[in-house]
Amino acid sequence: MRALRPLTLVWPGLPWLWLRGSVAGLILALAFAVVLDMAILATWIWSEFLELPLVVGLWAATGLIWAIATVSAATAFPTPLPSGHDPAADALFTAARDAYLARDWLAAETKVRALLVLRPTDGEAQLLLGTLLRRAGRLREARDALDKLSRSDAGAPWRSVIARELDRIAAAEASPPAADDVAPAVILPLAAGGQVTSGEQRAA
Repeated sequence: MRALRPLTLVWPGLPWLWLRGSVAGLILALAFAVVLDMAILATWIWSEFLELPLVVGLWAATGLIWAIATVSAATAFPTPLPSGHDPAADALFTAARDAYLARDWLAAETKVRALLVLRPTDGEAQLLLGTLLRRAGRLREARDALDKLSRSDAGAPWRSVIARELDRIAAAEASPPAADDVAPAVILPLAAGGQVTSGEQRAA
């Protein structure tokens, strides 16, 4: 499968879209598709209505976008996603969870974001991030993080938990609770052997 990774360079934006699910990669891929379609239409469909310099300009723009995007992607090609059990990542998750339990939102966020750099598809870490953002009162960021997780494969095992968190965010937005009246959030246990656990703990 890794041997096919360089083939994503053929289409601008595809390396980051396909390998990382990047929104910026999607926008670039769609923009290139629009420009390429315009060039094709101008050459073979609207040839009687458009002047030759305009057609040449469209193809020049298409080639320029492709060259710039391909060179940029080749120089910053997404690294392979880590596979297997990573003790360093597990240690970060444990530290983030402990900071969360201690209500140290800043330390918890710092550690969980560092973990997501190492394991960007870690569903537990993404859920913990969304939960701590909600507990810290950053409701819009929490909703964005949970919505993103719910749309990814990594969020599949946590659908019910995500739904409960989104309900809590909606309730908080409708009627902001007092500082000492925050609903307890789900705490994720560290999965053994890198497997997703089904157990749930709640903050004391």
